[in-house]
Amino acid sequence: MKEDISKETTKNKNNAYLDEETLFVVSQTFKALSDPTRIRILNLLCSAEHSVNDIAETLNLGQSTVSHQLRFLKNLRLVKFRREGTTLYYSTDDDHIMNLLTQAIEHATHT
Repeated sequence: MKEDISKETTKNKNNAYLDEETLFVVSQTFKALSDPTRIRILNLLCSAEHSVNDIAETLNLGQSTVSHQLRFLKNLRLVKFRREGTTLYYSTDDDHIMNLLTQAIEHATHT
């Protein structure tokens, strides 16, 4: 019997179908990890939480660039923030993705 595969779904290795929303989120996650600036920000946040100004200063980036990238990462739930007065402090929000990033960095740095 031939399986009917919808154009809206794709099978994964466990024969489970991936819906369009899941495919979109996965592709956006890899898109997030494909940008050098976002990788630098996530790598910094793996060690401790930082304010936008701290991130900009530490990574020698403009504050608007950092804010834009953090918004992208926050929308994917890869980072979260807490407010202290008028300052926002960002930290990582997804251990799975941070482990993936750490493993990719370790892989790249071993020759």
